[in-house]
Amino acid sequence: MEKLYKREDYLNKIRGFYDDTMIKVITGIRRCGKSYFLKTVIEELKDKGIKDKDIIYIELDRKEYKDIETPSELEKMIDSMIKDKDFKYLFIDEIENVKGFETLINSYRETNNYSIFLTGSNSYLLSGELITKLTGRYIEIEMLPLNFYEYVDMKRFLDKEVNINIYLEFEEFIRNGGFPGSLKYDSYEDKLLYTRNVIEQIFDKDIKEHKKIKDKALFEVIEKFVVNNFGNIISVGNIYDYLMKEKINVDRRTIKTYIEILENAKIIYPCELFDIKSKKALDKYKKYYLADLSIYFALNTDNRINYGPVLENVLFSYLKSKNYSLSVGRIGDLECDFIARRGIDEYFYIQVTKNIDDEKTKEREYKPFYTIRELYPRYLFVSDLILKRNIDGINNVNIVDFIYNKEDLK
Repeated sequence: MEKLYKREDYLNKIRGFYDDTMIKVITGIRRCGKSYFLKTVIEELKDKGIKDKDIIYIELDRKEYKDIETPSELEKMIDSMIKDKDFKYLFIDEIENVKGFETLINSYRETNNYSIFLTGSNSYLLSGELITKLTGRYIEIEMLPLNFYEYVDMKRFLDKEVNINIYLEFEEFIRNGGFPGSLKYDSYEDKLLYTRNVIEQIFDKDIKEHKKIKDKALFEVIEKFVVNNFGNIISVGNIYDYLMKEKINVDRRTIKTYIEILENAKIIYPCELFDIKSKKALDKYKKYYLADLSIYFALNTDNRINYGPVLENVLFSYLKSKNYSLSVGRIGDLECDFIARRGIDEYFYIQVTKNIDDEKTKEREYKPFYTIRELYPRYLFVSDLILKRNIDGINNVNIVDFIYNKEDLK
């Protein structure tokens, strides 16, 4: 029997909907673990007594289902697997392989006799018919590759060696990334090759044939610019200026469209700027973070770690997996790395840096906190050891320990 690693943060988001007829849509970058996640849900259903005959699992990327391309072919397959009128749990992996699937899935949902689970590698499956016909009738569970805790935990689950020094393990995690499939390989070179293969799949299946891409070479230039500037504030305007300097003629609308395609493929995630004083979003400017840091290292020959954006990316992914909404705070000329929100009254200001060993760095990192008037909790995350855990009401926290211990903001 196949050993399945359970990703509890995501299971906790979906368990309350196991028996609900609301459609459950699991999205995320290719190879982040969506298919295995479905299998862990099936395993839990069986553990609570659901019979095999009431679970229908169709993996559209598998050889036996590769010829299913139309809704009628999918309907025929589903109906052939139904043996009685008992309540069914319908799982379809890579649903976007069937063009125009929305109306068919909706028809099964409307019978109130199915709990439906769908996966897709991009957010295109939340467009068109599905989003217009199922408003309020679906939930999206957005998966990311493994965070640091999951990375270490899954290595142990697979009987892989874990460095006794967890901080050295964290350095390896930054370069190796969190694609679960990469844990099968032991050498850094093999892991990198695996990640490059994942990226090629994304481009082949999610991007290359996209009808809105008129100039593939231009798309790759923009993609590399955004990936190489993860964690920096960028806009359509400064990408346009960069391309003009490189003597590449482009329309601003094309830049915007190509960035949206990268977002839809779940390669990058936007983090909007929020003006703390005026309480307004600054629409023109955003930071973008990578679904996985290994994407950067796979696309670049330089494997040195720029700790500023890297640590931000690690924390962004972790907090996102814990259901926090994140934005970048602006207070005049100052920047607060993150404003984190969750629930009704959870609100936090966050700074991230490698260390505060010198006074200049310490002053720079603390200054936004002293400027913000609201008395919400403040966190300074560093990757070095902490000497004083609380200075002027600011929580100084080691980012490695925080994630490794599965902590929440308080």
